[in-house]
Amino acid sequence: MERKPPRRTRERILETSLRLFNDFGEPNVTTTVIADEMNISPGNLYYHFHSKGEIVEAIFTVFEREIEATLAAPTRRPATVDDIWLFLHLLFEHIWKYRFFYRDLNDLLTRNRTLEIHFKQILAHKVRTATALCEGLVSSGAMRASSAELRALAINMTVIASWWLSFEYARDPRGGDESERIGRGVFQSMAMLSPFLLGDSRALFERLASEYLKSP
Repeated sequence: MERKPPRRTRERILETSLRLFNDFGEPNVTTTVIADEMNISPGNLYYHFHSKGEIVEAIFTVFEREIEATLAAPTRRPATVDDIWLFLHLLFEHIWKYRFFYRDLNDLLTRNRTLEIHFKQILAHKVRTATALCEGLVSSGAMRASSAELRALAINMTVIASWWLSFEYARDPRGGDESERIGRGVFQSMAMLSPFLLGDSRALFERLASEYLKSP
């Protein structure tokens, strides 16, 4: 069997940093901690990244590319209720993967102008995607809502999808299963839609919600 080539030091630095930032919070992790965790010298780390800020920006570049692709996918055709449920689950999984950005967001934005600009764009994209999904439900007759209600609904879904995991962390910092936290967030986001759904779509939501809430 052909052996895989060893990962480059730069890739290992980013993987280790992401794990440490997620576990302990970005403000609590220094470049020295990262180097110690990898069993490399600070000089070796400095060769690849001159500061922790450069590491954060490199991770953010990957995060932004991945989440923009996720946000673009569900708007290529009118979505159904189960399409939206699946999309939200994928979105929450992505947010969990890079959860330190959301948990430490205020601190990061005050220190990094690039993140401030680009995260604002990501939030705007989330609102546009949520709006398009809801408009698709309305146009297909699956949902009834006014333009003002659609706008408010899209913003509220974006807020829940973006900061639900911070709420979960504050409620139980040291416990909670990842899948349960994600599942509750998806349900809360979908619950915003439920009062507007009609007929078969409302019945489908209730069935999916029942299965979701009883799953371990």
